[in-house]
Amino acid sequence: MSDAEFQNLKRTIQKLLNIQCGSYKEDYIKRRVLSRMRITGKTEYSDYNKILLSDQKEQELLRNALTINVTKFWRDREVFDLLKSDIIPGIINKKGRIRIWSAGCATGEEPYTLAIILYDLTRLKADTQITIFATDLDREALNKAKTGIYDKRSLENLSEGQIRRHFSEMPDGKFEMKKHIKDMIRFSQHDLMSGKPVSNYLDMILCRNVTIYFTEKQKNDLARMFHPALVQNGFYVMGKTEFLGREVEELYEAHDALQKVFIKK
Repeated sequence: MSDAEFQNLKRTIQKLLNIQCGSYKEDYIKRRVLSRMRITGKTEYSDYNKILLSDQKEQELLRNALTINVTKFWRDREVFDLLKSDIIPGIINKKGRIRIWSAGCATGEEPYTLAIILYDLTRLKADTQITIFATDLDREALNKAKTGIYDKRSLENLSEGQIRRHFSEMPDGKFEMKKHIKDMIRFSQHDLMSGKPVSNYLDMILCRNVTIYFTEKQKNDLARMFHPALVQNGFYVMGKTEFLGREVEELYEAHDALQKVFIKK
């Protein structure tokens, strides 16, 4: 893949999507473009450029990938409230342990939210075994997640008590996650298209707002990959705008259809 082809693709992006590529780091644009190329099965910038010029849906998918919104703690509060009040206590009370995978964790807000919930639920149960795997393909996003430093806007869904207990305010006004929460999470790079789960015997997998960029086949392959990685009656949590494909509906049953929480059959 030549640099000239990439520069030509950038010109297409600027013209079609009205995105000023100069406002982004070149490595960032390349990572997002390469992700879309992998999904569309293209290996050359010139071939992907042709798709972009002719396919309006792909234009929108690339725009979303390049301008992905900053995530927040406790995003989609109803989902995390359900996990906190019902699902997580049920698992812990039954097993005395819990194993969770946050797949496509981006900059870490989701797995840290889970860790906060688990810490607050189990602080009087010191013997509870907690494992949280957090993975993403984007190494830069993972590095940010590992540092655990966020601006105040990312914390707006948290209570003042949660912020005091679990964050330290920095001189520049940002907030750093405290060590007792950081130590609960195992961050690693992982490609969801690899066909291999990060681990097995999982009680819960969260893969939220990730598959909106996938083809129907890729979505179904992902649901099939998650299924054997979950324990019997394990939970699969999707994004609120995402759906199980018809080909994989028989693998799961709804626990809460509105919140997109499913149980492995």
